[in-house]
Amino acid sequence: MTTITDQELMRRVTQGDEPAFAELSGRYGARLLTLAWRLLGNRADAEDAVQRALLRLYTSARSYRQEWAVSTWLYRITTNVCVDEMRRRRSRAVLERAAQEAADGQGHLFAGDGSAAAPGLRLDVQRGLERVPLEARILLALRYVDGLSYRELARVRGITVNTVKSQLARGKSILREALHGGAGRRRTAGVERKGAER
Repeated sequence: MTTITDQELMRRVTQGDEPAFAELSGRYGARLLTLAWRLLGNRADAEDAVQRALLRLYTSARSYRQEWAVSTWLYRITTNVCVDEMRRRRSRAVLERAAQEAADGQGHLFAGDGSAAAPGLRLDVQRGLERVPLEARILLALRYVDGLSYRELARVRGITVNTVKSQLARGKSILREALHGGAGRRRTAGVERKGAER
């Protein structure tokens, strides 16, 4: 049985072929979810982002350019959706901080929203990624979710290969420092706790 190529599926999607759209969604849904989860840090938000990305794929299928790999186009759509969501989050956070300040000491209106991590919580990869600037974070996620080449990353993000390399190097350096620093703080905290127990 011959497997239908991504390009052929996209050609059918441009004609409104829903089974072809379902097939493409099945091929890439899991990888897009992993990417969105890495960028947004929340499964529910990631699932929502993937749904919006796939809907955008369907509604704007005619703008797909044949010289692009379908995967590259899908990653581009998904990262754009995630960036939009992160911008909305930042706007909400600013409004929430303003509301807290306006409350003038009457308690935390938005306690439990996860914006402040409790001291001593384990610094994992997701929290480390949050310290990496947005563009470098997107490139790191794309590179390690699906092993995209520098050239593919450049196409997805609309930047040069040299910019990809420098952004990845910067992102890895910041992530390494975040994880190494977190491990160091955990070791120090453990020593302090043992000393206090004695």
